[in-house]
Amino acid sequence: MNEFIDVTVVKKANIYFDGKVTSRTVIFRDGTKKTLGIMQPGEYEFNTGDKEIMEILSGELEVLLPGHSAWQHIKGGELFEVPENAKFKMQVITVSDYCCSFINA
Repeated sequence: MNEFIDVTVVKKANIYFDGKVTSRTVIFRDGTKKTLGIMQPGEYEFNTGDKEIMEILSGELEVLLPGHSAWQHIKGGELFEVPENAKFKMQVITVSDYCCSFINA
């Protein structure tokens, strides 16, 4: 899906790590949420509430998922899943465009 139709976009940006990671929240008619954002090169640690599916639209990064000891290489066109109530680390290599889907249990 290259575009979302009939959605609400929250104007206020989500800004993390001194502006190196930013996103906007998109809310669908059924109440589901996604964020669309950009990550600048750097190292970051995130916490989840809900399960997340991170689709990397462009760019390149390494991710260390909970319960794993090896970093996974991810590039544009690939995705990864993060369980609910977890922490994960990312090493963003190049500016990365992403779409994060929140999956409510």
